Amino acid sequence: MTTTPAQAARHELTGFQGTLTGPTDSGYEEARAVYNAMIDRRPALVARCAGADDVAKVIAFARRHELPLAVRGGGHHGAGLGTCEAGVVADLAPMNSVEVDAAARTVTVGGGATWGLVDAATHEHGLATPSGIISTTGVGGLTLGGGLGHLTRACGLTVDNILAAEVVLADGTPVRADADTNTDLFWAIRGGGGNFGVVTSFTFRLHEVGTVVAGPTFWPAEQSAEILSAYRDFLPAAPRDVNCFFLYGSVPPAPPFPEELHLRKICGVVWCHTSGDPEAADLAMAPLLGDLPAPLLHAVAPMPHPAMQSMFDGLYPPGHQWYWRADFVREIPDGAVEQHAKFGPQTPSMQSTMHLYPIDGAAHDVGPSDTAFSYRDARWASVFAGVDPDPANADLLRRWTVDYFEALHPYSAGGAYVNMMMDEGQERVRASYRGNYARLARVKAALDPDNVFRSNQNIQPDPAARDNVRP
Repeated sequence: MTTTPAQAARHELTGFQGTLTGPTDSGYEEARAVYNAMIDRRPALVARCAGADDVAKVIAFARRHELPLAVRGGGHHGAGLGTCEAGVVADLAPMNSVEVDAAARTVTVGGGATWGLVDAATHEHGLATPSGIISTTGVGGLTLGGGLGHLTRACGLTVDNILAAEVVLADGTPVRADADTNTDLFWAIRGGGGNFGVVTSFTFRLHEVGTVVAGPTFWPAEQSAEILSAYRDFLPAAPRDVNCFFLYGSVPPAPPFPEELHLRKICGVVWCHTSGDPEAADLAMAPLLGDLPAPLLHAVAPMPHPAMQSMFDGLYPPGHQWYWRADFVREIPDGAVEQHAKFGPQTPSMQSTMHLYPIDGAAHDVGPSDTAFSYRDARWASVFAGVDPDPANADLLRRWTVDYFEALHPYSAGGAYVNMMMDEGQERVRASYRGNYARLARVKAALDPDNVFRSNQNIQPDPAARDNVRP
């Protein structure tokens, strides 16, 4: 009788504090699910880890049985890299502690926490650290790829605010990485994804961000060429406490949006002014709004930072079909504006969208080789996302996303934000790290020469450098 990986794990993982779930166990369907329902993989074992010791045991088990290993934080990655077929998933969800040191302005976060937990805890002290735009996103996945969101221009990328990390390496060794300890590893995890180990804990710098002035301004999609042209000129000169991303989409058919706008195709800007001062925000927005036609909707108001961070949660719940493509962008010439105006208004579903996220301001204070995140000369990260709850629309979502991406890619900087890429091959991964890829490959060779951590935007180890780089 053949022993399944789940049965073997129950026998071998003595002292395991979490839960072990296999395909024949109750709760398996829930345990294997990831955010993107387009991803339908059946791991042989889902190991929910209670701590770093559990993580080390799971890594050793996967290696001993020569099984693929995936590491899941929040499970949001579009390509489903937090799971694998017929392998082992190390699910960090139980490791979701959040400890705020308000006096030191730091927060220490478990590798399985979501940003909603972090935002709630830090907001009690009027503090925040940069994260994304959906609060159900996992801290680990978003952070390791870079971390773009509403606070980028004011406070930098999420990786720019990591002070330390606790990491379990491929050989099971737990180590600390910070500016003085395991410095190559500390450099690599700030943008290099989950290639180098399992981060069981992060310590982040906090900033004084409590109330923000935030919300959307929408115009008719057919006016998008004019709106986007004005936006591209406005943003680089805007004060750093202004963050605003450009988008295409449809008005959700629900409150608080006026009924007459429901499902209207729009373009727009989503604002976040970190001062919390409505007058300062109005003054900062005026150079853009003053020169444009009256919007269909301008719903910008003071709100708690966590409210802004969770504003899109209801629109994008787990379990929908997603297909993503992405690019870094330095400039938006007229030719790019024309292509956006062609494809953007053709969103194939209510939830499908295109976003242009700013990567300037404080993010430009860090050099391209100071962290693994290389594209410090980009001004935006573009993402094209086909989204819908109906699996029957998967091909339609994929086709629109790819066509839109391919039309705009000639105007891109070459690489993409790895958190928003599908499984697109090694050439795209290398392009996304540019000159930093060689160093990343050397660090990978020193820490994970067998490429155990390969369910990611994979950086392949450089065998020639294995003995030349210390962790």
